[in-house]
Amino acid sequence: MDSGDVRRALDESLTLLSPVTSPPSAWSAPAGVLEWTCLETAEHIAHDLTAYATQLTARAEHAYLPLDLVVQPGTDPATTLQIMAACGRLLCLSLDAAGPSARAWHWGPTDPSGFAAMGVNEILVHTWDVAQGLGLTWTPPSDLASQVLSRLFPDVPPEADAGHLLLWATGRIALPDRPRRSLWTVRAATA
Repeated sequence: MDSGDVRRALDESLTLLSPVTSPPSAWSAPAGVLEWTCLETAEHIAHDLTAYATQLTARAEHAYLPLDLVVQPGTDPATTLQIMAACGRLLCLSLDAAGPSARAWHWGPTDPSGFAAMGVNEILVHTWDVAQGLGLTWTPPSDLASQVLSRLFPDVPPEADAGHLLLWATGRIALPDRPRRSLWTVRAATA
């Protein structure tokens, strides 16, 4: 996966969520199965995209850098989505600047494609969470979900409905033949 995949996931998210930023009070609803609100979940997406970008840019080898993205209290949903977009674009720039041999820490040495896959995963599953909280019907695009599953969840056998399978793999939903997962982890490290 690469920056083009991150851009596409970000575009999917913004296309869905940008038209529903008003009234801002709607964004105080819980985001799907999460304890966060829709607004806090959008802030979390921005935070993780920033963390992935800084890890890769710094080539941090042993742990996450001790930094946090803080969105100022009272920031409205439309501005929060702008922040999310900016953080996603920072990750894209970091991915484009990194060579294929670049590695940074995410529970082990992770290559740029791993950071791209994690960024896409964060955007897709948390966009679904926010959509649930806002009463929107949306499923992650099957082709992007399939790539994320292949890169981050190698133990999950591929199926035709990759969008729902990604939601299952990340503990969002149950499938007819599989109960909802309560624990899950991504495998981004390359060696």
